[in-house]
Amino acid sequence: MVIRRIAELLDAQVVLGADKLDLDVGAAFSSDMMSDVLAYVTGGTVLLTGMVNEHVIRTAEMVDLECIVFVRGKVPTKEIIDLAEENGMVLMTTAHTLYVTSGILYSNGLEGIGRRE
Repeated sequence: MVIRRIAELLDAQVVLGADKLDLDVGAAFSSDMMSDVLAYVTGGTVLLTGMVNEHVIRTAEMVDLECIVFVRGKVPTKEIIDLAEENGMVLMTTAHTLYVTSGILYSNGLEGIGRRE
């Protein structure tokens, strides 16, 4: 799914990376635990989270994520935006909760990261 479609479905505000909205992601992962992101996620995934701190950006950088959606109307600070910009990321914010955001994307065909056996 292209990031532009994600923004449309979530009625999200693009905070950073409007020039990258045509990038494609193959899956989504919802978590506020960055240790889970490190354990399960690889590039080509959009991260959905309610955590708004620099640790989120650093974690996303380590697993090559290009897009982060902050839920519940959370807005990243200038420091977070600057750090994400250095890493070429797309940042968005949506008023939806994490659960609803996940459901919207899943019901529109964006798969989640599967469980590990």
